Amino acid sequence: MRQGLFTVLSNRPLARAVHEMRLAGDASAMAAAGQFVNVKVGNAYLRRPLSPADWDEGWLTLVYKAVGPGTAWLAERAQGETLDLLTGLGRGFDPGAAGERPLLVGGGAGLPPLFRLARELVALGKKPRLVMGFASGEDVFYEKAFKALLPVTVYTEDGRAGTRGRVTDDPPRAEDTFLYACGPLPMLRALSALPLPGQMSLEERMACGFGACMGCTIMTRSGPRRVCAEGPVFPKEELLW
Repeated sequence: MRQGLFTVLSNRPLARAVHEMRLAGDASAMAAAGQFVNVKVGNAYLRRPLSPADWDEGWLTLVYKAVGPGTAWLAERAQGETLDLLTGLGRGFDPGAAGERPLLVGGGAGLPPLFRLARELVALGKKPRLVMGFASGEDVFYEKAFKALLPVTVYTEDGRAGTRGRVTDDPPRAEDTFLYACGPLPMLRALSALPLPGQMSLEERMACGFGACMGCTIMTRSGPRRVCAEGPVFPKEELLW
């Protein structure tokens, strides 16, 4: 974990309530897709955990949905402003576990860390595919960016983009070797029934973000685990629904 100040390079809307923020700063503590940063937002007591979509040592990209006062404050930040971040938090995905043809499934605001994961898998010579789901065509983001890396199937509940339906309507294929998933809990719960080994990133309310307060503890097959410290990525087989 590392604390530092980051400078806003850009902060632009991508879709309905969804924004992309590029930040300059020391991101060298980031080691795996699916790890997160904890962002100080205004005068709020609690920071906001966000999993970067991408990074290098001197910058990182956050894609977030403005759903409350904290993220709404983030959406108002302008180029040149500074933000206080804790970086390199939590445990991320293991791209080495994927096999030859991993399946990536992302729902809405759960998609960003899968972009970095997709890049890492392709760099390892894997042949991943992605199924991405949204409530509406107005919510779709990063479709072109993902398609530059791997085959993509888009589902929207209103049918205004891609195929009408949900990601859980897309059956696994015989060639799929592993599952990586990030999104809302009902989606993850449904995906847990798929006959594939895998890893899932959980969304959970956090306070400290580094395991001290125990507030994000969940029960797993191996006992209690802190989502911010032992997660947010867990082996699919460890999760209890």
